[in-house]
Amino acid sequence: MVHFRRLSRSFYLTSATGLFFLMAASAATAGAPERIVSLNLCADQMLLALGDPARISSLGPLAHQPQVSFLAKKAQRYPLVRGGAEEIIRLRTDIVLLGSYDKPFVRQILRRRRIPYLELKPWPDIRAGFAQIKVVAARLGQPHRGDKLVSEIRTARAALQQLAGRRSSSATFLLIQRRGYVMQAGITMELLHLAGLSDLSPRLRLGVSAIASLEEIARYRPDFLVVESAAVDPSDQGQAKLLHPALRKLYPPARRILIPDRLTVCAGPSTPSLIRHLAREIARKVP
Repeated sequence: MVHFRRLSRSFYLTSATGLFFLMAASAATAGAPERIVSLNLCADQMLLALGDPARISSLGPLAHQPQVSFLAKKAQRYPLVRGGAEEIIRLRTDIVLLGSYDKPFVRQILRRRRIPYLELKPWPDIRAGFAQIKVVAARLGQPHRGDKLVSEIRTARAALQQLAGRRSSSATFLLIQRRGYVMQAGITMELLHLAGLSDLSPRLRLGVSAIASLEEIARYRPDFLVVESAAVDPSDQGQAKLLHPALRKLYPPARRILIPDRLTVCAGPSTPSLIRHLAREIARKVP
């Protein structure tokens, strides 16, 4: 699980020029697929939210894990695949949803077998996410579901943006990951700026992303630490820095904006809940 989370955070830094690739020429004109398989956690969430439940055959190996799968409860009714091409061939699927970081040899076999697939890239920003939602929903034969999700994100985003006008000054923050890794891009960062908060990381001159030391955090003292974890696990060495006595003194719970993992691992269906959660945390803690 730790390895997956570490990899998933890098997804939000991807400077992708395209949202996805639709493989197989016939897929563009085919009707809504009858048997759909997903191999990737983030693709799972999109399929569960946008697809017809009766047409979902199988989901990826992490779909049932509530710590990272936003729609884990809904996913329980479906079997899981480990991601092997042999499994997919046996399922006789009409289309496969996968991520751009999934195993390359699986895509090679799918192409060889002429099995259509959608390769979903991580969202570089919410605007790109809107485009991906609409195209995936249309390909699954459920465009109205895509429109509904886009509308929900827009409504939640507008409410978050209203928080920016309610304060006389801009509070500063650092978005801290495991081992003190400081993020400077991604959906969460976009939303924090939208709410009127100011990212302090450029003052640390860390580059696009890097590790912030305890000394740097204590020296520059952002008003808040934003932690993408509902709770800090003492047994997790990657989170040990957040338990350091100096940080605990400088940043008690009232000065930490906490976000559950399952809201940040995959952008998409979880995004409205992420925005609403951020709005509550900011309204409650930021003066």
